[in-house]
Amino acid sequence: MKSFDKLNRYFQELEEQDKFSGVVLITQGDAQLYAGAYGYASRPWKIPNTLDTRFDTASITKLFTSVAMLQLIDRGAFGFDTGVIDFLGLEGTAISRDVTVFHLLTHLSGIGDDCEEEDGEVYEDLWKTKANYSVTETADFLPQFVHKPANFPPGQRCRYCNCAWILLGLMIEQVTGMTYRDTVRQNIFARAGMARSDFFHMDRVQEDVAEGADPIEDDDGRIVGWKKNIYSFPPVGSPDAGAHVTAGDLDCFLRAVKAGELLSPELTEAFFTPQVRDREIDDWVRWYSYGLWFYVDQSGKVVCCQKEGINAGVSGMIRHFPEQDINVVILSNMESGAWKPVWKIHELIVDNH
Repeated sequence: MKSFDKLNRYFQELEEQDKFSGVVLITQGDAQLYAGAYGYASRPWKIPNTLDTRFDTASITKLFTSVAMLQLIDRGAFGFDTGVIDFLGLEGTAISRDVTVFHLLTHLSGIGDDCEEEDGEVYEDLWKTKANYSVTETADFLPQFVHKPANFPPGQRCRYCNCAWILLGLMIEQVTGMTYRDTVRQNIFARAGMARSDFFHMDRVQEDVAEGADPIEDDDGRIVGWKKNIYSFPPVGSPDAGAHVTAGDLDCFLRAVKAGELLSPELTEAFFTPQVRDREIDDWVRWYSYGLWFYVDQSGKVVCCQKEGINAGVSGMIRHFPEQDINVVILSNMESGAWKPVWKIHELIVDNH
């Protein structure tokens, strides 16, 4: 598309201003429309990012958990109406017995999160009083949220909840008899052709893995240093965040799901269909599905669906435009990296169709 011709210069300018470090991939069907890598995978050693660099995906990981759950629903291991507390044996916690798999997958559960980001809490602050390296298995997260009061009864309204995916991950482990990470490796990464994706420990040396860092600014907005994110979240990915992927692998994943390679026709359609209305945002109405969220215009047309992720030293987005069959993948090892660029590209795609 000619509209993408100026994108490289746009990203070069962001790179020169230290406002973007990461990779960008735009595809349409089997065709690659644009690809670029910018900034440093290792800022101290000035090692540049490439299209083969693996990035922490933060909450984009929830898509892999969602598809793993839907695969188990396809198998009949449980249903959308399965009660989570009875299934997991978590009686005596603050989580309502009425919470179901559907509630968890669509942010309707109302359960207390370990970090209430909608109330202004910062996830990084959790690790000021607890060693982040002590949380490596799915069950390790439970003490952080299971006794917190609910925000509302299940099904009453939407509220984004990270720890809902921890409960989903525990259900996956109970049914499969494998760790969550091994289940995703076997049933998602391998089947979708995501050969370079995995869950990497921060304390292990790994090739081609971007290191997260964010600028430290003075009162005048000048960058005076950089802060690494090694104490900002657990040291290895979990059901709610932290898988490492390349941009190409993430594109392959969404196209494999859409092609029906990972789910039944019924659940493939459901995955790409808005399920629960969330709220109005500017000229859009946001809806949730099973991991994805959708931007729907005032006429009711789905303009795009997406999943984003953000953490200290991490930001990313995969956005799909169904009418054009275009995927946009942006992965950054900066917390602020992905947001302005994705809307720049969004305008190019929408305005030119």
